Amino acid sequence: MLNVHHIESRKTGGDAPNNLITLCETCHKSYHSGAVQLPKAIHRGMRFKDAAFMGIMRWAFYNKLKEVYEPQDIEIRMTFGYLTKNTRIRHHLPKEHYIDARCISGHPEAIPNNEVFYQKKVRCHNRQIHKNTILKGGIRKRNQTGYLVKGFRLFDKVAYKGREYFIFGRRQSGFFDLRNLSGCKVNKGSLSYRKIGFLEPRQYYLCERRVMDTQGCA
Repeated sequence: MLNVHHIESRKTGGDAPNNLITLCETCHKSYHSGAVQLPKAIHRGMRFKDAAFMGIMRWAFYNKLKEVYEPQDIEIRMTFGYLTKNTRIRHHLPKEHYIDARCISGHPEAIPNNEVFYQKKVRCHNRQIHKNTILKGGIRKRNQTGYLVKGFRLFDKVAYKGREYFIFGRRQSGFFDLRNLSGCKVNKGSLSYRKIGFLEPRQYYLCERRVMDTQGCA
């Protein structure tokens, strides 16, 4: 039997969905008796954008794929996370997104080429026009940099010392904040535009090639 549990008391947290979780009856009683504790990741105010997206969009996406590819004799099948997890555990594989993809494909023991592509969605605009702090004389400093700074846009892919980075910040002085998608900065976030080479313009999804097990800062 499943029970609904308030993360914070109903008196302070209310009955909003971001203050509720589902526990089995055994765990629910154990929690209130003090025998178990909730993980620190469980807290009031959690967001459910990912779950909402999957609930709303997955069927439309699935049906569109069937419409496009089934006339070409390409089979489209729905799968679920518990099936992927079961396949991964049966083959003694670690939990990684690219390994889940192999399990979903039906070839969990395929020999990888040790390279994966990591993607990150970035914003398209900076809608805050002015900074919150007002300067002397009532001057409001702009929070938006020009479309181009020294010929570069925000999130352009560039090269520095044989490695690929993205521009996460630009200054009119020509010093940029370069980072990879792990968040590692180059030269403490301040490097002259004269030392970098342009590779490709920004995209809505940034794509980085990685060698397995070397995803951190070099």
